[in-house]
Amino acid sequence: MSEQGKLSRQEAGQRGGQARAEQLGHEGYVEMGRKGGQARAEQLGHEGYQEMGQKGGQARAEQLGTEGYQEMGQKGGQKRAEQLGHEGYQEIGQKGGQTRAEQLGHEGYQEMGQKGGQTRAEQLGTEGYQEMGQKGGQTRAEQLGHEGYVQMGKMGGEARKQQMSPEDYAAMGQKGGLARQQ
Repeated sequence: MSEQGKLSRQEAGQRGGQARAEQLGHEGYVEMGRKGGQARAEQLGHEGYQEMGQKGGQARAEQLGTEGYQEMGQKGGQKRAEQLGHEGYQEIGQKGGQTRAEQLGHEGYQEMGQKGGQTRAEQLGTEGYQEMGQKGGQTRAEQLGHEGYVQMGKMGGEARKQQMSPEDYAAMGQKGGLARQQ
C-alpha cells in the first residue's frame, strides 16, 4: 500500500483479479482469459498482438529471472504437448522454427541453435545429450530415407570442414571413427 493507505493501481488490479478467480474457479478464469485474449488480438491485429506478447514476455522474464522463466516455459510446453499430442506438438514446433529462422536469418538462427544446444548439453550431461542426438538422428533418417540421410550427412560434413582447421577436422574424424568401432 502507498503511504496514504490507499492501494496502488497495480495492487487494486491484483486484488480484483484474485477475487474474480475465486468467484469463477480455475477453469472459468482460464476461459475468461482466453476470451479476453481473443478480443484483444482482434483489436490490435496480428502484429500488434505479437508486439504486446513480446513486451509481456520480457517483463515476465525480468520478474522471474532466467531459471524461473525457463521453468515456466518448460511447464507451458509440457502442457501444450499434452493438449496437442506428439504429432501436433511437432508440427507447431516446425512452424515456429521456420518463423524464427525467417526473423533471425541463417546466421542468427545457427547461433541460436548453438546456444540452445550448449544449454541442453549442460542440462542432460554428455551421455544424455548423446542419447538425444542418436534418437534425433534415427528420426531424421526415417523421415529422409537412406539416400536423403547420407546426402544430409555429406552436406553437414562439408559445412563443418569449412568451420574448422584441417588438423581439427582430421582429429574430429579420427575420434568419430574410434567411437563407431566401439
